[in-house]
Amino acid sequence: MSRVVRLTFVLVALIGLAACGDKQAHQRAVYLLVDTSGTYAGELDKAQRVINYLLGTLNPGDTLAVARVKSRSFSEKDIVAKTTFAKDPLQANNQKHAFKAKMALLKEAAKAGSAYTDITGGMLQAAEFLNETGAGRKTILIFSDMQEELDQKTIRDIPMNLTGIRVVALNVTKLNTDNVDPRRYSGRIEFWEKRVREAGASEWRVINDIERLERVFGG
Repeated sequence: MSRVVRLTFVLVALIGLAACGDKQAHQRAVYLLVDTSGTYAGELDKAQRVINYLLGTLNPGDTLAVARVKSRSFSEKDIVAKTTFAKDPLQANNQKHAFKAKMALLKEAAKAGSAYTDITGGMLQAAEFLNETGAGRKTILIFSDMQEELDQKTIRDIPMNLTGIRVVALNVTKLNTDNVDPRRYSGRIEFWEKRVREAGASEWRVINDIERLERVFGG
């Protein structure tokens, strides 16, 4: 094989790698954490609207996963549905229908409820999942009142690594105690913002009007 031919092969390979890297940089991966504990389980209909929005917004090559937040959430078993959308429109449409069907499992799981709310564990699992996708744009959506409650055996006082991941809290409802003392609500938001930013997240945002998700995904 001549030197010119070898150089041609190398150049083609480099161009291919560059194209692949550029493609991954534009791909999105979204991990939606849904709180199914306590009274917040009654908000699941709104969560379905968020999922429907994501299914209509994400493009071929993008990845979507939905997981529940319960007493201990650092587990792949809590992922209710996940998929990377295909380029073929028919296949992608079938994926979306299958994804919606699996959301019935989320409602069934919510009926059982959970005594505690492990938001940290869910975020740790989310970050691990998102990093494995290799997507250039990674987002954790947390559909919760952001009130974390752990049992005495669960250890979550550990650092998180959210480098390159943006975190958005959705539908952060007010608790009865917040109505008594509004500082509890603002304090809860400030606590999570501080923790998320210290973990290296590229962005922290709170959106309580789920009709405005285009603020996250650019319309």
